[in-house]
Amino acid sequence: MVEMEDAGSAPGGERNRDLKVLQARLGAVFPKNDLLNEALTHRSYAKERDLDFDNERLEFLGDAVLELVISEYLFLNFPSALEGDLARLRAAVVSEHSLANKARELDLGEYLLLGHGEEHTGGRRLDSLLANGLEAVIGALYLEMGYFQVRAFILGLFEDDVEDLWESKDFIDPKSALQERIQQFSTQTPIYKVYDEQGPQHDKTFFVVVRWQGKNLGKGRGKTKKEAEQAAAKNALSKFAGKKNLIKDKASG
Repeated sequence: MVEMEDAGSAPGGERNRDLKVLQARLGAVFPKNDLLNEALTHRSYAKERDLDFDNERLEFLGDAVLELVISEYLFLNFPSALEGDLARLRAAVVSEHSLANKARELDLGEYLLLGHGEEHTGGRRLDSLLANGLEAVIGALYLEMGYFQVRAFILGLFEDDVEDLWESKDFIDPKSALQERIQQFSTQTPIYKVYDEQGPQHDKTFFVVVRWQGKNLGKGRGKTKKEAEQAAAKNALSKFAGKKNLIKDKASG
């Protein structure tokens, strides 16, 4: 699937057929496959075959387009959010790990052109290569189809994640996120309590429970009290994910 018939920028017959399959996954039809092929050409492959192109310039462009689309979406859809929260939320959405996961959903790794070294060391599974490849594809989509079509593609990938992150507050540290969520319904703050310590003095593990209005919300452990508190808050938040009224119910229960 990943071989080209020639070293030029225009892909050959078998490669063209593979790229048509990928276009169906992307929900986009390229007039020609040259840019899409370039977006999937890693520099290691280009160097081995003495090509005069790779995907790094398209990656640069795609990164900027992605940030613009997500920034615009956040600005328009979360009018009450502070600038700092918008920046943290955007960073979480466009993180390397997030982009790599989206690339995996599209099976993008199967279409990357890699040099032998990258191929043998598992480059198709690396977050960095997958994330860079997706950014390059976004750059190619922008050049071929314009802003509004690439915007639709990006939001199709990330819109649900944005909403889930905003609701769960996973882009904020867990203690702050839990505090913010509780303050929507109550002025009473959560209390963190160490209920167990294990291990020698120089290598302790702390076990913490977070309580609110006499109820246990979550438990966590860590090598420091602060780490254990964050873990407890994260555990509490995981119970509320997708259950917007759960804390409110606890407050009135």
